[in-house]
Amino acid sequence: MSVKLVEPLQLIRATARYLKENKLVSPPKWVSFVKTGVSKDRPPADPDWWYIRCAAILRKLYVRGDGLGVSRLRKHYGGRHRMGHRNPHFAPGSGSVVRKALQQLEAAGLVEKTKKGRFLTRRGRELLEEMSGTILKKQAVKT
Repeated sequence: MSVKLVEPLQLIRATARYLKENKLVSPPKWVSFVKTGVSKDRPPADPDWWYIRCAAILRKLYVRGDGLGVSRLRKHYGGRHRMGHRNPHFAPGSGSVVRKALQQLEAAGLVEKTKKGRFLTRRGRELLEEMSGTILKKQAVKT
């Protein structure tokens, strides 16, 4: 419940920092060269974008509750594809980025794969709830 009370960006950044420090996920070799979708012009400028994307996927799986697959997550991370003089259309995000991130999160024991999609494991839920709890405590101390 407390995951929904925390500002999403704060939770994602804190979870990304945790994933990086504990080496639960590691960016593939091609991360510095790849675009995150057809609609993007350049690769991400943030060198830690892989950890942020993995943390955002974890949060999305927690908030949605039902199983999410690669195709639904591609729609979430898609964007407006500008095609010169023609009208812009929606283009989904990179499937390879989402797929590899989910595979790494599965290997870390935070996500499990079923016939209905991917779900958070107990460890994944506890991680997000713990991170949101620490953020809420820090906010309570400041006020």
